[in-house]
Amino acid sequence: MKLVAGNSNRALAETIAAYLETPLTKAVVRRFADMEIFVEIQENVRGEDVFILQSTSFPTNDHLMELLIITDALRRASAKRITAVVPYFGYARQDRKPGPRTPISAKLVANLITHAGADRVMTLDLHAGQIQGFFDIPTDNLYSAPVMVRDIKERFELGNTMVVSPDVGGVVRARALAKRIDAQLAIVDKRRERPGESEVMNVIGDVSGRSCILVDDIVDSGGTLVNAADALLARGAKEVTAYITHGVLSGGAVARITASKLKELVITDSIQPTEAVRVARNIRVLPIATLIGEAIARTAHEESVSSLFD
Repeated sequence: MKLVAGNSNRALAETIAAYLETPLTKAVVRRFADMEIFVEIQENVRGEDVFILQSTSFPTNDHLMELLIITDALRRASAKRITAVVPYFGYARQDRKPGPRTPISAKLVANLITHAGADRVMTLDLHAGQIQGFFDIPTDNLYSAPVMVRDIKERFELGNTMVVSPDVGGVVRARALAKRIDAQLAIVDKRRERPGESEVMNVIGDVSGRSCILVDDIVDSGGTLVNAADALLARGAKEVTAYITHGVLSGGAVARITASKLKELVITDSIQPTEAVRVARNIRVLPIATLIGEAIARTAHEESVSSLFD
């Protein structure tokens, strides 16, 4: 087994490598003067089972191209099997046509990864589960729920906890987590007028006196979370904490979260945290390397990955 890391989240790649007790393969991933990407694998990978560790986070297009070029380099170096391990799958929010003459970019990215030469894909908490079907190669969608559940059980009095979905589309994800901790479920009904902005309309469920846990896959601008927290507190919630897998946190999101009434935002390190995130008073990062490392080890040994989430 070989591990090759791009530049998107070097810290996570090194932690995964440490868990697997397998050093990262020596490779050069750099830019020419005009910002073209150049890749050179500096070890023999012929006949090897190779895992590429690369999130397609900001700058998304650069990191996506790195992934594609690394895959091509490995294919031409005669690697036996290439698995693209993409903790955060960019473009996942473009999984359907929301209006006329719009793309389905998630399908396009799936095609690019497949045609570059990947034999399988491993990712974490896809925005929409059906994106697995966009690939014509085996795709493992891992879930951060076991890591979050362990953390919740350590920090919350479960008898007074309520899991909340910040929108109707996230009900399945929130219900699954609520079932794991035997908690009730509430839903925030929001209306989004334009991309990046949201308006809370109603809260479905009695949250009075409860410690509310907002659950979602992506936090980007932070507007949805802040509005949802305000709505829950206005309806008598005791406190509001958010557990989100992917901390995109673009623009002024960190400042917005810090100034909000959220007790805490908990994200994973599927996207490398910025310095602003690391020093924020109410943002905490959960390490996800053990989960991904174990999934990689099971894939390499042809063992069950789904049993990780039983």
